[in-house]
This record gives sequence, C-alpha cells and structure tokens, in this order.
Amino acid sequence: MLPIIYFTAIAAILFLALRMTCGACVMGANTGAGRAGLPLIPLGWALSLFLAVTFVVCVAFDMIFPDYAMYETWAGLLPGFVWLTPMSFIIGLAESFLYGWYAALIFGGLFNAMANKGVKL
Repeated sequence: MLPIIYFTAIAAILFLALRMTCGACVMGANTGAGRAGLPLIPLGWALSLFLAVTFVVCVAFDMIFPDYAMYETWAGLLPGFVWLTPMSFIIGLAESFLYGWYAALIFGGLFNAMANKGVKL
C-alpha cells in the first residue's frame, strides 16, 4: 500500500509543479501561438487501458504457457502482486491502470510544458 501512496504523492507534486509553472498548457490546451499539446485526459485513458489490457493478456499467457511465465517480473513491478489470487489480480490490474495515469500526467505534462515554452533540443 505504501508504494501506491508514494507514487500518487510524487505524481501529484510533479503535476502541480508543472501546472504552476506552465498553467493550462500542461493540460494540452492550445495557447494560441500555433502550438498544440497532448491532451492529457485522452492520453491518460489510452495509456491506462493499454497497460490494464496488457496485464490481463500477460496473466492469461502465463496461465496458458506456464513454462514461459513472467509472474516473477510482475511481482517485482507491482507491489502487492503475488501469483495468482483473485485479490492480487485486482491489485495488479489497478496498479497497471494507475501506472498509465502516472505516465500520462508526468510525460504529457512535461511534453506540453516544453512544447509550449518553445524548448528546442
């Protein structure tokens, strides 16, 4: 439970810092300067559903082909996940979904902030 609280707190702090420095541009709003950003809400849903579906497909694959199972890897990436109880499946699915939102808020927010500030590499 502690890792979930940790990642949620870090994501909130980073997102608020981006929001305070860039404002609405973090959410992907067009600032009128001809720069469009990534809309965070669709990005968050897309990444979250992608990771949740990937988790379900991988668990199904591990059950069909136990010789090629990757559940040790899932246990390392998803705190609280053990192979395979109904509760750990729900925990793994929820954490996969939340990792998608974490990535969308941080990556999308950083991308939008840099794109709208005119950062060129």
